[in-house]
Amino acid sequence: MTEQVRVIFVCWGNICRSPMAERVAEGWLDEAGITDVELTSAGVSSEETGNPIDRRAQQWLTEAGYRADDHRAHRITADEIDSADLIIAMEDIHVDRMHRLKPRRTDHIHLLTHFDPDAAPGAGVPDPWYGDHSGFGDTLASIEGAMPNLLAEIERLRSRSSATSMEE
Repeated sequence: MTEQVRVIFVCWGNICRSPMAERVAEGWLDEAGITDVELTSAGVSSEETGNPIDRRAQQWLTEAGYRADDHRAHRITADEIDSADLIIAMEDIHVDRMHRLKPRRTDHIHLLTHFDPDAAPGAGVPDPWYGDHSGFGDTLASIEGAMPNLLAEIERLRSRSSATSMEE
């Protein structure tokens, strides 16, 4: 049996970008018929712990056909980082904050824009929380722009996981 691939999306408070990315990835994986991937999201800050997805993010997700319910923000831990196969951060500051948690490994942490061929190298996904409603549409477009290559990376990890399971 193939082990599930674990992917965690990370932003600052876990109420906008990271849950949006989680839900978009969920939709793309469902569309592709891929079911053996565990998706979750977290923040590097605890200030939003327990809060749902921002209402503006919920609206954009729902209008685009993605699920927007059943989410409570939480702060990522070193154990979560260590147990994931792939971690997708929204900005360099999130990568830095995860490194400060001193997990055993960090080679699997990448910026979401790393997977977007139209994004400038090292660019992050700007935080829409501080702007108006339309900023969430820009965030959604950035997330969707990264999905084809991100799904290809998830497929690579699934193949590796499957090969490892067969060897055991």
